[in-house]
Amino acid sequence: MAKKAPNPIDKHVGSRVRMRRMMLEMSQEKLGDALDLTFQQIQKYEKGTNRIGASRLQQISGILQVPVSFFFEGAPATGHEVDGLSEAPSPAYISDFLATSDGLALTRAFVRIKDAKLRRRIVDLVEEMAGDDQSG
Repeated sequence: MAKKAPNPIDKHVGSRVRMRRMMLEMSQEKLGDALDLTFQQIQKYEKGTNRIGASRLQQISGILQVPVSFFFEGAPATGHEVDGLSEAPSPAYISDFLATSDGLALTRAFVRIKDAKLRRRIVDLVEEMAGDDQSG
């Protein structure tokens, strides 16, 4: 029997849990201990393999010091939004990037650069290296 693919919302929520946990420099084991779970269960939550229940998400939000809504920011559209009332989701690649250790380290270092011109030069350099001229 083929495995069912994770629900996109469960994957998104899990990646936001991972991103916030990494921002706090907290291990999966430490989060698991706080929730009385194994680090393997935390891995499954973060991958979206296992769905996080409402009460568990409330616990996680307290431990990670963010509102529950944080985990849904930029979530993919479900197709059930009412016209004119839904926000446009942020591109998923931003959350995916920030959920990596390199992405988080790069972002932390970048925001510590006070010189706006130097930051702009770094962006220009990276865009040039990537062969992607989207500056505007």
